[in-house]
Amino acid sequence: MYNCLIVDDEPIAIEIIQNYCNHLPFLKVIGCCSNTLEAKSALQKQEINILFLDINMPVLDGIAFLKTLTQQPQVIFTTAYKEYAINAFDLSACDYLLKPFSLERFIIAVDKAIERLDKKEIHPENVFEKRENFFFIKSNGKIIKIQHDDFLLAEAQGNYIKISSSKITILANMTFADFEEMLPKNTFIRVHRSFIINKSKISYIEGNTVFIAKTEIPIGSVYKENLMKNLGL
Repeated sequence: MYNCLIVDDEPIAIEIIQNYCNHLPFLKVIGCCSNTLEAKSALQKQEINILFLDINMPVLDGIAFLKTLTQQPQVIFTTAYKEYAINAFDLSACDYLLKPFSLERFIIAVDKAIERLDKKEIHPENVFEKRENFFFIKSNGKIIKIQHDDFLLAEAQGNYIKISSSKITILANMTFADFEEMLPKNTFIRVHRSFIINKSKISYIEGNTVFIAKTEIPIGSVYKENLMKNLGL
């Protein structure tokens, strides 16, 4: 069973999501909240695996609320406003459902969330870091091994990721969020919606720019505070 929490200020929207959840026997709706402050309290009281979160809500909107969470469940945004999509995926949201959405589209989003949850279950981050200092990437029909110490940075380029190491540069066809989850969080940091860097390779930081060798990487405003904290600054 996967525990779910629904957060929406529209009773009809809550009813629809509840009804969709009832079609999937492995989902258990733990609670429904009409605002994000109620949701924060609910998250502190019990473990939530999947959070269905509206964006445009009073007091504190969904995106601002998500930024306040230090440990977040898999988040599926549900909203009538498509213009928030980029910000949502910047925060590693699992999916973005544009109202009104069908049961079929809902199931696709839930499957994505469960796939991420199952990956975490099988490969806990602390075990990954202790046992392995490399990762494998598929590119042009090959499976390429990249040592953590060789990795410099990764850049999102449409449906591809450009991965640069000290030995090779490759293009991989995968989502940026999935690639980010492969990496240990204490060493590899997302500094922009399109960039992940190896902090051990930073030459220096000037303003809102990170320099790795001769490469300049912009620092997104959403990520700067976390970067400074990770660097102990």
